Amino acid sequence: MTPDNQSRYGTVSRVLHWGMAVLLLWQLMSSAAHYFLEDTAIEAFFWPTHKPLGFLLLVLVFIRLIWAVINLAKRPPSLTKAAAAGHLALYGFMFIVPSLALLRQYGAGRAFEPFGLPVFSGFEGEKIKWMIDLGSDFHGELGWAFFAVIIGHISMAVWHKFKDTEQDVLPRMYK
Repeated sequence: MTPDNQSRYGTVSRVLHWGMAVLLLWQLMSSAAHYFLEDTAIEAFFWPTHKPLGFLLLVLVFIRLIWAVINLAKRPPSLTKAAAAGHLALYGFMFIVPSLALLRQYGAGRAFEPFGLPVFSGFEGEKIKWMIDLGSDFHGELGWAFFAVIIGHISMAVWHKFKDTEQDVLPRMYK
């Protein structure tokens, strides 16, 4: 197991990065199936996993943040302020998007038990409208914006790979 260092990310950082990338790709597929293929077998396959995996991603982002803070001085530095801002935006989306879904779930009075683990109980009575509205108005839209930022992240990594004057950043995360 390799630690983070100034030239590349270590094993834990890479496992968190690529593991979350796979889960986020699954989330994109489940969202796309729900949006474009409603009431199909494909949606029926993907959509039931959306909430539990969203919660898992939220837990993983906290683990990843703690790991990043612990290793901050050891990690490869951002190439530019724009790269640092882009990574900050990615972390923001990773926190905000699932948090809005949880807020909506709670406000609607519905219990939430991903993977059978009770996170919060449902309640009877009047729903909490502002929570439902906030989640309904922004969870999906910010989720799609998040995926656009991810495409930008991937594009910039590829740009740095092939642009002669730039530093290749891909080996930091995959070797």
